[in-house]
Amino acid sequence: MSVNWATTEDTPAVSRASLTDLLQPDWVAQGTLAELPLEHLLERGIRALVLDVDRTLLPHRGCELPPAMEQWLRQAQAQLPLHLFSNNPSRSRIGGVAEQLGVPFTTSAGKPRRGPLRRVLDGLALPPAQVALVGDRVFTDVLVGNRLGLFTVLVKPVNADGQPCRHDRWQRLEVSLARLSGAPIS
Repeated sequence: MSVNWATTEDTPAVSRASLTDLLQPDWVAQGTLAELPLEHLLERGIRALVLDVDRTLLPHRGCELPPAMEQWLRQAQAQLPLHLFSNNPSRSRIGGVAEQLGVPFTTSAGKPRRGPLRRVLDGLALPPAQVALVGDRVFTDVLVGNRLGLFTVLVKPVNADGQPCRHDRWQRLEVSLARLSGAPIS
């Protein structure tokens, strides 16, 4: 991604990035978050994770973390600060997961707006390049992460069994639209 960094108070901002660049994740995972090799993120210098919740951590309309997802999150949490970041307005749903893990959370984030994510970054006190945003949506998760210079990871949506969802029409549609704009998402 071609990025022009404007450093203000140690917070880089992406300027003049093309739509193609903004829609291209840094890493397209072949599975769900629970299948993501955490060591690859650590080797890249990632020091914190901002995680989408709906269909990234929890299945559609689900309230319980699949066991493999919870195990992955606990392993990640032992090495990195986590922050749950959701457009979902339900403080009880998102907050319930955050409470189960003992991590901070943001609801009604309004992704791809940058303001709420900037506040999370301020709280983490890390340069954006050392923070990964992981989610299942191109036009919300990837776009907001790229707008602020985070390392973006697109994962497959999760089903109730913790497996990649076979009916991921939204992700397929968004990936197709991003490709039409020139993003080489594979």
